[in-house]
Amino acid sequence: MMFSKSKDEMKKPANNFGAAPRTGVAPTPSIIGSDVQIEGDIKTDGELQLDGAITGDLTCGGLVMGENGSVKGTVTADNVTVRGLVKGEIKARSVRLEKSAVVEGNVFHESLSVEAGAKLTGHFAHTNSNADAPRVVAEKPTLVENKAVSE
Repeated sequence: MMFSKSKDEMKKPANNFGAAPRTGVAPTPSIIGSDVQIEGDIKTDGELQLDGAITGDLTCGGLVMGENGSVKGTVTADNVTVRGLVKGEIKARSVRLEKSAVVEGNVFHESLSVEAGAKLTGHFAHTNSNADAPRVVAEKPTLVENKAVSE
């Protein structure tokens, strides 16, 4: 006999789930193409390459935004590279704004790189972690409102 599988074994579907996952290999980044528009929040632990448009908050492990990419909402990630448009806050450990970047909102960062030509309407604020960023924003208006009320 040339082949050793019986007819019953041939009818069973192939099961590749037993293979051990590869360790130490970075997962393939998710790609949102330039023809894609998403309305709603997006969350992934992995890397995201964004050339399309997102209206909503984006939380990911890392973001690389192309020149045609845009986010209208809060971007929260470990590493962020912006070449496109962000209308909202950026909260990241490491932020890189390249020359074609346009950011309309505050940028909270531990590490910051800004190329000549990048545009920002907002403020940069150094933080020790992403968790610090919301407290920085919340404290200023609260203190101002409390002083105005008490006077």
